[in-house]
Amino acid sequence: MLPDRVDQRLAWGRQLSALLFLLGILFSSQFFFPGIGDHSVLLIAAVLGGYMALNIGANDAGNNIGPLVGSRVIGLLGAVMFAAIFEAAGAFLAGTEVISTIKQGIITPSQLGDSAIIIRVMLSALLAAALWLNIATFTGTPISTTHSIVGGVLGAGITVGGIGVANWQMIGTMTIGWILSPILGGLIAALLLYLIKRSLLYQKEMSEAARKVLPLLVGFMAWTFTSYLLLKGLKTSWRVDFLTALVSGFTIGLGVYLITRPIIEQRTTLLTNTKSSVNRLFNLPLLLAAGLLSFAHGSNDVANAIGPMIAIKEAIQFEQLIQQNNISLWLLPVGALGIPLGLMLFGRRLIRTIGSEITELDQVRAFCIVTSVAITVLFASQLGLPISSTHTTVGAIFGIGFLRETLKTNYAILLEKLRRYHKDQEPEVIDAFIHRFDHSPFSEKGRMLDELDRSDRHIELSKKEIKSLKRLYRHALVERSALIRIILAWFITLPFTGLLASMIYLISSWLV
Repeated sequence: MLPDRVDQRLAWGRQLSALLFLLGILFSSQFFFPGIGDHSVLLIAAVLGGYMALNIGANDAGNNIGPLVGSRVIGLLGAVMFAAIFEAAGAFLAGTEVISTIKQGIITPSQLGDSAIIIRVMLSALLAAALWLNIATFTGTPISTTHSIVGGVLGAGITVGGIGVANWQMIGTMTIGWILSPILGGLIAALLLYLIKRSLLYQKEMSEAARKVLPLLVGFMAWTFTSYLLLKGLKTSWRVDFLTALVSGFTIGLGVYLITRPIIEQRTTLLTNTKSSVNRLFNLPLLLAAGLLSFAHGSNDVANAIGPMIAIKEAIQFEQLIQQNNISLWLLPVGALGIPLGLMLFGRRLIRTIGSEITELDQVRAFCIVTSVAITVLFASQLGLPISSTHTTVGAIFGIGFLRETLKTNYAILLEKLRRYHKDQEPEVIDAFIHRFDHSPFSEKGRMLDELDRSDRHIELSKKEIKSLKRLYRHALVERSALIRIILAWFITLPFTGLLASMIYLISSWLV
């Protein structure tokens, strides 16, 4: 009974903290918006922007640290505080670049009519997107915050100006990116995990393999993340093209490789030849990766909260030009503070979903997930596709889970074949052969399997037997219910927020 009361008090405390944050926006906005005519509209916009920022932090910001918590690199509380610092830094230092896409890339505000209509469209979009994010967070479903706000702006805009007001080329490009990002993320993460298993975890002397392979992996991760950060996280302060980002990233990655190689060689001399010991070598690289991902996320997704606010402000100040530094001074703190606060107050549920409810993670799997996100973003940027970090992360986790399921199923089929092949021998002999197979290098395993396939007693299992073995791992390694729930939420996000924003706009028009 006592734990329930404590949990209830903590829940009320989180709600109160969020309310105080919104009230703080309400009162401090009087200092941020001096000399503007329709002050009440800006107050409403600022509060809704703060509410949106809280929901972005609650639903989206935990994607970058969920794999770390799931692999037990860092505890939940420490991970939340760690990510919140980098989210705020990214939003403050590099958070103004992508605002224009949300503000005017989805629809053409000039086709909507006067400033009052533009204001209602953006307010409706903000409220609809924030409400949908709130519902998704409550159910533990990770969705794209960009997807949500795009749906809101699109729905309210079409309600006013018809389908011609929308930038369908931009919407089409975004949709392609949203569909491809989980597929690419899953494939890249699965490929990375398979390569690491072959070169490291499937080796007889894992500590010796780690001495050779791990510096290369860390250098490669530094290369991808430096390039990722230059293209996505620092593009306001230092704009570079794709090739320059890759070359700069490679230079940093090479330096990291040269620095970490002697350190890793020293550590591996004391390393026990176990998978858990090798896993622990990935802890520090994972922490650095999570920090960089959180920084880039803060710099990009802050636009989902304050982009509509800036459109409202510019509609009110139609006769004035707003300088970029004024935007940062007046509106950026709402998103830069709201996102990390939302993560700290309400992000735990989504972190658990990402970290443990889809598939079991360890450090190597988490490394493959966060690295695949950076690679996917780099690849998509070269194709000109805007992608969702949420979709990419979730796709990478499912890719890891399905690879584990495939490998476990194939191993179970192999063991059954081996047992049938040696069925006339003593159980101890069979167990000894399987033990030798398990502890053989990857190349030796291949030789043993080739001998088995070339033998006269080649064993084939029936389709029914194979299906039965697959069923054993289908639900144990990948949570199918989570997959269905998440995919359904992704499909309905844009139409739902669009319809909701349209309804909110119509209701507000009738009331005004």
